[in-house]
Amino acid sequence: MGKRWIGIDLGGTSMKLGLVDSHGNTVLEMEKPTLAQEGVDGVIGRMVSHARELAKEAGLRWADVAGVGVGLPGFLDVKAGVVKQLTNLGWHEEVPIRRLLEEAWQIPVKIDNDANVAALGEAWCGAGAGVDDVVCITLGTGVGGGLILDGQLLHGRYGFAGEVGHMTIDPEGHPCNCGMRGCLETISSATGMVRMANEAIAAGRSTVLADVEKVGTKEIFAAAAAGDAVALEVKKRAIDALAQAMSALSVVLNPARFIIGGGVSYAGEALIQPLREAYAKRTQPNARQGVDVVLAQLGNRAGYIGAAGLLARERK
Repeated sequence: MGKRWIGIDLGGTSMKLGLVDSHGNTVLEMEKPTLAQEGVDGVIGRMVSHARELAKEAGLRWADVAGVGVGLPGFLDVKAGVVKQLTNLGWHEEVPIRRLLEEAWQIPVKIDNDANVAALGEAWCGAGAGVDDVVCITLGTGVGGGLILDGQLLHGRYGFAGEVGHMTIDPEGHPCNCGMRGCLETISSATGMVRMANEAIAAGRSTVLADVEKVGTKEIFAAAAAGDAVALEVKKRAIDALAQAMSALSVVLNPARFIIGGGVSYAGEALIQPLREAYAKRTQPNARQGVDVVLAQLGNRAGYIGAAGLLARERK
């Protein structure tokens, strides 16, 4: 049997754990509640025990696990292995999480941002397999991103590289939670699209969405497919803003592939085809030459696969 690694994708509601082999294949996976209300010690304790439980269920001794990678939803000092802040878990003070986990498990641990590990998962054995230069963009409640250049995650000086959701698209636009205005996240996320639709409804615009009990991106794309003017405007605004960001990334990073994931990507071709067209119109020909724009493939597995890959890819 070859080496095995564990990846953990820690979210505000649940933690996803996967036992992964040296090719990124999932051997066994589980999902457990995070229970953020138990505080830092409680969450870390659950991570420790669930990882051991996963190995045991797979028939492994803990000594057979080569290392654990963890994806975390917040601000990190990746090199130091320290959490700076995890707002949605209520962690507002620095936590030396790598040291704590290594002391508990007695094996190597690496941490990274959750969007970065999802990007790494897709680049390793998903929609970016075999491509060295990839930008992964996740469209969900917010807009996340991960940059893979020459096969390696790009972090930047303070670990903020890849935060594509906070590229300014409209300087006079809607306020963003980051403190700026008109960020990509305020337009192309599920939250942004729903907000724009509800603003049109509140303004008395004629739209079938006014009769929907709870507007979501699924309803917006369905209404757009039926020709609803408001839904079409919201969809076009979100896609154009995303294409504008991708165009800027292309002339700066010159990636070979954009991978689009997250809940909004479940719209499939209704999203990706007009996005390809908008990107082609907005991007300098040399910068877009040979660039693919594709949907993510791994779904909810990308996070823990990429987290495991933080160690597995460097230790094969």
